[in-house]
Amino acid sequence: MTNEILPFRIEIPQADVDDLRKRLAGARWPASPAEDWSRGVPPRYLKQLADYWANGFDWRRQEEALNEIPQFTTEINGQRIHFFHQRSPEPGAMPLILTHGWPSSPVEFLRLIEPLTDPAKYGGDPADAFHVVIPSLPGYGFSTPLAEPGFNLFGVAQAWATLMGRLGYQRYVVQGTDVGAGVAGMLPIVDPQGVAGVHLSGTSASTPFGPALDADAFTGADRARAEKFNFFREEGLGYLVMQSTRPQTLAYGLNDSPIGQLAWIVEKFYEWTDPAETLPESVDLDQLLTNVTLYWFTESGASTAHAVYDGMKAWKAFASQQESSDWEQEGPPTGVAVFAGDTTIQSLMDPKGKIKHWSEFDRGGHFAAMEVPELLAEDLRVFTRTQGLRPTPA
Repeated sequence: MTNEILPFRIEIPQADVDDLRKRLAGARWPASPAEDWSRGVPPRYLKQLADYWANGFDWRRQEEALNEIPQFTTEINGQRIHFFHQRSPEPGAMPLILTHGWPSSPVEFLRLIEPLTDPAKYGGDPADAFHVVIPSLPGYGFSTPLAEPGFNLFGVAQAWATLMGRLGYQRYVVQGTDVGAGVAGMLPIVDPQGVAGVHLSGTSASTPFGPALDADAFTGADRARAEKFNFFREEGLGYLVMQSTRPQTLAYGLNDSPIGQLAWIVEKFYEWTDPAETLPESVDLDQLLTNVTLYWFTESGASTAHAVYDGMKAWKAFASQQESSDWEQEGPPTGVAVFAGDTTIQSLMDPKGKIKHWSEFDRGGHFAAMEVPELLAEDLRVFTRTQGLRPTPA
C-alpha cells in the first residue's frame, strides 16, 4: 500500500472512440407502442440524441477541457481513487470536498470549479474562495475497477477523510448530493476534528423504500414535494430495485450497449431535473454526454450498479441498527439547499430544528451543479460565511 498521489491525464485510445461510434451506428432499435415518456425514454428522442453523440459530440474536445483541470489518483485501502484538485489563487481559501451521486461523476461539478476557486474573477469577494477537491466515488469513472465487494457510504467517508489528510487539509467543508449527500453526512462521524461544516443537496423527502407520505399533512410547496415523492415511490424506483437486487444481470446490457447506457442515464436527467424545463434545455447537452461517455469508456455502468447493490445492503443494515438506538451525535453546522425538482421537506428532514442553514429555490433540480451552478455556488458561500466557517485571516 502506498500513500503516493500521482498526476493523471485522461487519454482514451482512438480505437475506443471509433468503437463507440461504430456501436452507435449499428444499434438495433426496439419498437415502442408510445412516443411519450410514460414507458421510459421514447425512441424518437433517443435516436436524435444518439445521432448527436455519434456525429456531433466531440469527445476529444471534452477530454482536452477535462485535462486542463489538475487531476490525480491515489490508492486508499486497496481502491484507486481519482480526483480533481483545483487550488484557489487565494492562499487562505477554505478547502472543500464535493461528492457526486448516481448516475453522475465529477463532471457534474465542472461549472462550479472556477466560481468557487476564484470568486474575484466573477466579481465576488476573494474571502469566499475555496480550494476544491472532487473525487470519483469508488466504481465511478477512473476510480475503477472496484477493489472488492462491500461499497458503503461509511467506507467512502473514511477514504475521503484519508484523502483530505494526504492533501494537507486539516480543516475542511464537505458538500454532497444524492449518494454524495450520504457520504457528506457521515464524514463528521469519521473525522469530527476535520469537518468544519456539511452542505447537502439532492436529498429526498423520505427513504426510497419507506412508506408513502400523507400529502394532506402538508401545505404549499411541501405538499407538492410529498406528492412528487409518492409518485417517485410508485413509478420511479425500477432502476433502484434492479441495481440493488440484480446488478450483474443489468451490467451486461450497460457494458455492451452504449444505447442502453445512454437511456439508463438520460431517463434520470429527464425525471429529476427542474420540472419547468425539458431535456436538453435543462442541462448543457455536451456536459451530459461527457458524463455518459465517461461511464462508457470506463465501463462504470456495471461497476456503479454493483456499488448501488453493496451500498443499499449496507444502508439497510445501518438503518435497522439506528431504529433500535437512541444514539445521536452533535456535529458541525449543516446546510441544506432544496431546488425545484427536489422532494426534500424540512419538517421531515429536520424535525428538531437543528439544521443551521436551509435554502429553497424555485429553479433547478437534482443535478443543481449542472442546472443552476450559480445558485449552488452562492448558497455554499452564504453557508460558510454565516456559520463562521471561514479561516481566520493571517
